[in-house]
Amino acid sequence: MSDEARIATPGTAEGQPQAPPQAPAVQFTVDAAGMSSGYTNWYRVTGTPEEVILDFGLNAQMGQMPTEAIKLTHRVVMNFWTAKRLLGALSFAVQRHEQFFGVLEVDVAKRAGGGPPLG
Repeated sequence: MSDEARIATPGTAEGQPQAPPQAPAVQFTVDAAGMSSGYTNWYRVTGTPEEVILDFGLNAQMGQMPTEAIKLTHRVVMNFWTAKRLLGALSFAVQRHEQFFGVLEVDVAKRAGGGPPLG
């Protein structure tokens, strides 16, 4: 047996390590008074060695090679640590959505029922 403490509790076998206690959830307040919302169906990811730059916009001709300029509506600049946390949160949200509603197909041609890819 190792040097770690072994505690018998209801629901655990004698001699099995007990799960460490969960840290209490951190609660904080946010002020959404000045927040604006928008819809996006287009994005661009660029950056510098220190920051990730996310541009969001609206492609009115979705599914086609646009003949009009895509109107950029929002830019978010963040450091790579924040970007990595955002990546994890988005990944978790998409996985949870797919568990409930099924896999999201990102290929427009497959989603539309076959045929050659557009663009």
